[in-house]
Amino acid sequence: MKTSCYITTAIDYANGAPHLGHAYEKILTDVIARFHRLKGTPVYFLTGLDEHGQKVQQTAQKEGIAPQLFCDNVAVLFQSLWRRLHISYDDFIRTTEPRHKQVVQSLLQKLYDKGEIYKAGYTGFYSHRAEQFLHKRDKVDGRWPEVFGEVISLSESNYFFKLSNYQDWLIDYLKTHEDFIFPRFRLKQVLEFLKEPLNDLCISRPQERLDWGIPLPFDTDYVTYVWFDALVNYISAIGYGTELFDRIWPADYHVIGKDILSPPHAVYWPIMLKAADIVLPRHLLVHGWWLKSGEKMAKSTGQQVNPLDLIDAYGADTFRYFVIREMNVGQDSNFSIERFLIRYRDDLGNDLGNLVSRFLNMAARYCDRKVPAVSIEEEPERSMQTLWQRTRDNVGEAYETFQFHTALEQIFHFIKALNRYTEIRAPWKLVKSEKPNDRQQLETCLGTLAEGLRLAATLLMPIMPHIAATIQELLGTTPATVWGKPLNWSQDLTGHGIGGKVILFPHPRD
Repeated sequence: MKTSCYITTAIDYANGAPHLGHAYEKILTDVIARFHRLKGTPVYFLTGLDEHGQKVQQTAQKEGIAPQLFCDNVAVLFQSLWRRLHISYDDFIRTTEPRHKQVVQSLLQKLYDKGEIYKAGYTGFYSHRAEQFLHKRDKVDGRWPEVFGEVISLSESNYFFKLSNYQDWLIDYLKTHEDFIFPRFRLKQVLEFLKEPLNDLCISRPQERLDWGIPLPFDTDYVTYVWFDALVNYISAIGYGTELFDRIWPADYHVIGKDILSPPHAVYWPIMLKAADIVLPRHLLVHGWWLKSGEKMAKSTGQQVNPLDLIDAYGADTFRYFVIREMNVGQDSNFSIERFLIRYRDDLGNDLGNLVSRFLNMAARYCDRKVPAVSIEEEPERSMQTLWQRTRDNVGEAYETFQFHTALEQIFHFIKALNRYTEIRAPWKLVKSEKPNDRQQLETCLGTLAEGLRLAATLLMPIMPHIAATIQELLGTTPATVWGKPLNWSQDLTGHGIGGKVILFPHPRD
């Protein structure tokens, strides 16, 4: 019986170093995973590397090393980046692992025994770049799109999976499960694709042409087509056929880019599962592209910069904040260094960073490094509490519906309000007054700021986990581990000792 939220990313193709698109997808998935953990839901978060295929074999040959060694080196690059970005995955699957190969071959044998796979001759077109067979309908204005690279004529025998037998079933399934694909307009695109008859899927490559792959269990002269191999990672990583699989499957969310929605994830994968009598995943969450993704971008100085270089220069949480704030899940977005710097300076430095620094400084100078008690409740305090309740509810709904950019907008609206509240109360003026009520107002202001910062940090935890934890530790409390009671306005911090001066968002190193 399923007991956890199972969330996966696409496994990245081991043909080169990671880029912005890879990083965004893992951050997005990590945000979802962390949010569900905060709600108290057990999460199993899978990512990994797709290591077979012709391009991997060719690149390894160019470098003069064995394909496995090449993949080992690439795996180090990806896993190192995920550590730098605080990606909290539970498992990293590699398609060259024995546990994966065993499940792929088991699934192939099962489908072959059921008569779902047959051998036949093929004459047609083949794209080395895409590693797939093509049809005339794939042409645009009579030409092969550039994405396919060089297209050749090919004639050979191969094994085919009876994809076409399930076309009507898939169309009906998609029409009756409108929440299967998010955002909804991507579902319409898949249905449009399915208006054309499906061809059976070639799921093999002859060893004489490609030997870097998983051999077919029923004919070792052939290896498995890379997509039929890669998609199986979602079930091989959780032990298909074991008790663990029963506790975790089906996947709650397959998080993927729009370029691999149709046909791989929205056509091949559902039909493969249906043919093998395996329950389908619950949802495909499809994100857009970063325009100019992975390319070098010009700085104002004329130098070139890779977006991933910003992680070391500005911090992982800053990078996570920017990509989540700028991308509306499902849509495309532009990556601009100038925009990144504005967000860093204004949102993070001026709004959040300065607020934390100001609070720590005033609490140290006026209240002996302790959070003072809130003893009065006037209009400024009531307004902050009312705004908090609205913010908490709006952010919770935004997280649930993958509108993470909206969640951040709401959180920072609340942070700006805390800054305005500070200006209204002006503790630096109140401290100079000898009126008893003014001292109460000063302490109330700092107590209110402490609580507001604690709450804002709790909301930020899925997106900026280390910054959020740092803020809470500076307030003398421990980071929340459950979404719920910690989001209620209280004065539990009264008397807590605070941390020393900290600059959360320093000027970057030159």
